[in-house]
Amino acid sequence: MSGGATEGPGAGEAAPTGGGTRKRDSLGTAGSAAQLIIKDLGEIHSRLLDHRPIIQGEARYFVKEFEEKRGLREMRVLENLKHMTQETSEQTLPRCQEAMELSLRPLLQTVQAAAASASRLQQRERDRRQILNDHLIASEKKQRAQWEAFMTQQRGEQAAVDEEHSRALGRLRAQYAQMEKDLAKFSTF
Repeated sequence: MSGGATEGPGAGEAAPTGGGTRKRDSLGTAGSAAQLIIKDLGEIHSRLLDHRPIIQGEARYFVKEFEEKRGLREMRVLENLKHMTQETSEQTLPRCQEAMELSLRPLLQTVQAAAASASRLQQRERDRRQILNDHLIASEKKQRAQWEAFMTQQRGEQAAVDEEHSRALGRLRAQYAQMEKDLAKFSTF
């Protein structure tokens, strides 16, 4: 048994003689074996499941690596970035903005002129369509008036034809009636 484990009661005492010796010896060794197993389980647990010592070691290594070895290098990089950012915002950006305004001003004027021209073309097209629409409406009204006049004329001519037809029918009836009379005269002979 290891020195850190506590021993059970009576381990340092002499075992009484008699029939109970065997039972106490087996219990004594079983208790010390159980203590050894518990101790071993504790060590296994600390090695396999307790990661605090490893994490603490890694954290110390990271801090040491970052602060001691990279500290000045990171500061230089940050200073360079700060300098580049200031230079960009104070010098490069205004130059780019000025160049962009100089380049885009003629383009903007061209786009505005094109938009105005397109607007004029659209207005002309609207006016042309309105004139065409007005012309179509006037033409439709004129054609409707002509159609009405034509239909009135046709009704008049139809009435004249119907009247002429009625007169011709009357003449034919009279003629056939006369022919029947003449035929009846000749058939009586």
